[in-house]
Amino acid sequence: MPGREDIFQKAMNDGHSAAWDQEWDNAVAAYRQALQEFPDHPKALNSLGLALYQLGNVEEALHIYMNVAKLSPDDPVPMEKVAQLSERTGDLKTAVDAALRAGDLFLKQRDTEKALENWVRVTNVNPENAIAHSRLAQVHEKLGHVQQAVTEYLAIASIIQRAGNAEKTKEMVDKAVSLLPNSLEVKQAETLFKTGQLLPRPLRGKGGTGPIRMAQVKQLQKPKASSGLDPIAESRQKALTQLAELLFEYSDDNPSAQERKGLSAIMKGTGGLSLQQSEQTKVVLHLGLAIDAQTKGNEAQAAEEFESALDAGFKHPSLYFMLGLLRFKGERTESAQRFLQNAVKHTDYALGTRLLMGQLLVGKSRFNEASIEYLEALKLADSITVPAEKSDEISQQYEPLIEAHENQKDENILRKVCENINSLLIRPDWREQLHKTRDQMPKQDGDMTAPLADVILQAQSSSVLESMNRINHLARMGSLRSAMDEAYYAIQHAPTYLPLHMLMGDLLVQENHEADAIVKYSIVAHAYSVRGEVLQATKLLRRIIQLAPMDFGSRSRLIDQLIARGQTDDAIREYLELAAIYNRLAELDMARKTYTTALRVVQQGNASRDWNAHILQRMADIDLQRLDWKQALRVYEQIRTIAPDDDTTRRQLVELNLRMAQTDKAMNELENYITHLESQNKDDVAILFLEDMLKEHPEQLLLKRALAARLQHAGRMDEAISLLDILGETLMQTGNKQGALEVINQIVLMNPPNVDEYRKLLFQMQNS
Repeated sequence: MPGREDIFQKAMNDGHSAAWDQEWDNAVAAYRQALQEFPDHPKALNSLGLALYQLGNVEEALHIYMNVAKLSPDDPVPMEKVAQLSERTGDLKTAVDAALRAGDLFLKQRDTEKALENWVRVTNVNPENAIAHSRLAQVHEKLGHVQQAVTEYLAIASIIQRAGNAEKTKEMVDKAVSLLPNSLEVKQAETLFKTGQLLPRPLRGKGGTGPIRMAQVKQLQKPKASSGLDPIAESRQKALTQLAELLFEYSDDNPSAQERKGLSAIMKGTGGLSLQQSEQTKVVLHLGLAIDAQTKGNEAQAAEEFESALDAGFKHPSLYFMLGLLRFKGERTESAQRFLQNAVKHTDYALGTRLLMGQLLVGKSRFNEASIEYLEALKLADSITVPAEKSDEISQQYEPLIEAHENQKDENILRKVCENINSLLIRPDWREQLHKTRDQMPKQDGDMTAPLADVILQAQSSSVLESMNRINHLARMGSLRSAMDEAYYAIQHAPTYLPLHMLMGDLLVQENHEADAIVKYSIVAHAYSVRGEVLQATKLLRRIIQLAPMDFGSRSRLIDQLIARGQTDDAIREYLELAAIYNRLAELDMARKTYTTALRVVQQGNASRDWNAHILQRMADIDLQRLDWKQALRVYEQIRTIAPDDDTTRRQLVELNLRMAQTDKAMNELENYITHLESQNKDDVAILFLEDMLKEHPEQLLLKRALAARLQHAGRMDEAISLLDILGETLMQTGNKQGALEVINQIVLMNPPNVDEYRKLLFQMQNS
């Protein structure tokens, strides 16, 4: 039964609106609703694929585009998307096949530029693909691109020569000679062939590193057993995947890289978070070599290459984890420990890092410290495997257990704790094992979930938890002083139990001693941070900021914690709030510097690229407030590149150029935007834009002529001619005869019913 067209269209419109606002979650939901009405609608599937890709859901986006390619076999766009996304997932065979097919389909549509782009993608991934080189050679030759054609013919000759076909090799070399006989490259190839030597292999083009490394990582990640990976292996998998993804991000032909280059001038001289081009090239080289060495099992070389990437200025939790892991395997424990301490704060690597640290410390016979690391690892694993709403509760219950265990001196007990946790977690089915262990534990009264550490530790201190229950009870009764007295008593027995200190801070807030509470929270947050428990530190710093929004130091520490934890989007929001506070205080330089730093973090981290336009808009606003029109113009030009449909940005570009007496540039900006709107069939938007601009700048005659042309294009001939009539009279009155002649000639070209009158007037003016 066919779906309802009205529901489908409304859902599609909602999806497009959400996509326009870059609200990709809402866009996905709307497109899914549309597909419930018409499951095989190509446009809806294409739109859903794009929205999923923007959310980073590459696998599902790829599946969607594969369906579209089957439904619309003659449409090159979904096939091109299949090629691009297959590269991302490391499926190079599918990527090559799809890119070849996309190129052929684009050529059928006479879009040679896109056809060439797809065939080049094939040669980047597989430099010895004779079909792609052949397609490129033929099209370049037909287009008159002689040098490119010669390069491709020589590449084909090299491939065929290695296949043992001397006759065909000679044909390709001769073809190159006929096109460019004086080329040194051609002469060298001809000499090599005649003397029986092999021609140079085709080189891999720029942009091919990412797909190759992702394929290597995909192969490297395959678990030896179907049951899965242990936590350390999982962290390794995440790290290698992230590093391979970064090769895509930093490749020269990637849109993100191009965008980053455009932003570099705006961010110049404001911090050290972004890599310079020379450093970026080194990083890409060393990361590629490191992943290649990993594939070949050469972990010592991989570690050296990763460390070279670090020396080149690249700092990322995935890199620190890999270095820590490889140095640990190479028995360089001091450097391993140093690198792991940088990785432990990040959510993706905390569990694997804690376990590695535990193994490392056991190797040094430092069993007390090792057991603490293992218990911290168990806390993380336990909180991961319980329902989300129980996660914080479980984590809190580990605190007194770990604190009590710190006083344990019996080496046999310490060693046993390390062994028990290691055997529980270092196994491919560790999640299932934790669930089984929990099922075997005695049931608790009420809804309280007991920590798995109860199974590991034979003795635990429950007195602190009992004290905290009494403190909470007294606080609820309003007996705040008694609650604080109880807290002071409890802290004598557990001076390092941080949740107790947090509770004391809460009591101080309730007693309206906010300054003292902030001091308490700050100390506890620092302690959590030192212990590598970034989540708890983050929560406390947020609480401080709620109490004292102007506490810049705490906000900066919060941002550092969020970045360390990998919550880059949350860090950006804090930067924006900090910049807004500076703005309200009229500290415009500090506000702009903060926005610039936020922009750098977007480029360096895994934040959504949607932030770029938003942050740049705020920077431009400050430049306008400071009357720095030149800088504002540069920023708006970058926004235009990122968000070409942004009406406000286009308007500002025209406005600023007019203010700076750069009329030609203003008209160029105007013409480019109008052309862009026309390409999207938005003639009405173009007319409204011109009318608004004309209200602001009625003296700009070129705006009137541009508006008249748009009115004519929209079929509103009478309005266009009326506008030009008024413009012509104005020009005559001001003595601008040449301008008036151009306007009348424009009317003549419109061929109105009374065109003869205008021709007569034009003749009179030309001969007067």
